[in-house]
Amino acid sequence: MTDTADELLERVRGEVAVRADRLWEVARALHADPEYAFAEHRAARLLGAELEREGFAVEQGAAGLPTAFAARAGTRSRPAVALLLEYDALPGLGHACGHNLIAAAGLGAALAARAVLDGDEGTVWAVGTPAEEGGGGKIIEAEEGLFDGVDAALMFHPGVHSWQWAPLTAQAQYRVGFHGRAAHPTGNPTEGVDALAALIQLFNTLNAVGRRLPEGSHIQGIITDGGRATNIVPEYAEGLFGLRAVTTAGLEDLAGELLTCAQGVARATGTTAAVERATLRYEHFRDSPVLSGRFARHLERAGIALTPPAPGVYLGSSDIGNVSGRVPAIHPFVAIMDPDGSDHTPEFTAAAASERGRQVMLAATEALACTALEVLLRPDVREKAWDAHVAGAE
Repeated sequence: MTDTADELLERVRGEVAVRADRLWEVARALHADPEYAFAEHRAARLLGAELEREGFAVEQGAAGLPTAFAARAGTRSRPAVALLLEYDALPGLGHACGHNLIAAAGLGAALAARAVLDGDEGTVWAVGTPAEEGGGGKIIEAEEGLFDGVDAALMFHPGVHSWQWAPLTAQAQYRVGFHGRAAHPTGNPTEGVDALAALIQLFNTLNAVGRRLPEGSHIQGIITDGGRATNIVPEYAEGLFGLRAVTTAGLEDLAGELLTCAQGVARATGTTAAVERATLRYEHFRDSPVLSGRFARHLERAGIALTPPAPGVYLGSSDIGNVSGRVPAIHPFVAIMDPDGSDHTPEFTAAAASERGRQVMLAATEALACTALEVLLRPDVREKAWDAHVAGAE
């Protein structure tokens, strides 16, 4: 790629420019028609049709998920790069996380990269990844082996910061149920074993534990079953607890803390406790500094500078973490709002259909396509990315 780098990058810009209006139409169409976790049927059909129209072989229902897809262009199995397309929305808010822009940028990058490449220079994948907001489509896809033959997984995320990589934590939800014994609180109170009292004690215990948890870790819970009537000692009570930690190993430690506390409370209150994971586990994100650095350099051509994330700031969790543990991956944030804003708000929903959102989407499309080309055409970039990936796992 060295001798023709400038030519190829210019061609990428041209390919994106030709498709700019259509990509924005796709982003606006998704924005106007929000669909939610594992129900994004119209979005998957729309994006799949766009890819099929330009020569991609599209498999709808990839990894056994009705609203996932895997679209391929290229005659060689390796090298291969995957552009990840998110398109689920938030109930009540629509595209308040900007997934409409993620989908359009991933689509455009895949189309532009394919248009520039010769057929035997590598394979471009566009992977539709449903239910990032709650369900973990990428987790299922990864476990089904969808990324096993890929050299890199690339996406960007709109935000309120422009950061080269994403400080995304590991997270999972756990269900804790306490079993006691029902009784009349006046007629035979000594016969009762109050399951709700045990659950409330668990909240108090976890509050004390929270004071010594490491930075980036927390446990947040709600009561999902607190009994049936005030004149019956609750024989069963249940809570749902969200756990987050900076690393996946830290999350497992936190789950152990929850289990220990629940068992201790059960012994103290005469109840029995059942603890089970209620969701898929989102692993922490592992950035590929080689590839995120390449993306940042390409994005600078559009006048957008990325910085490292602010120390001690964590921006939630994403199922891209489970992909990043398997292959080199990037997940930069690019601001479509000022830092005093926030995603998951009505204001962010509006920003995801704004002129600034359009400009960021197109700039990210170019940077993703150029990064994808470097992965496919430069063995040194691939090797450095894989070397860093393997070293980071040790």
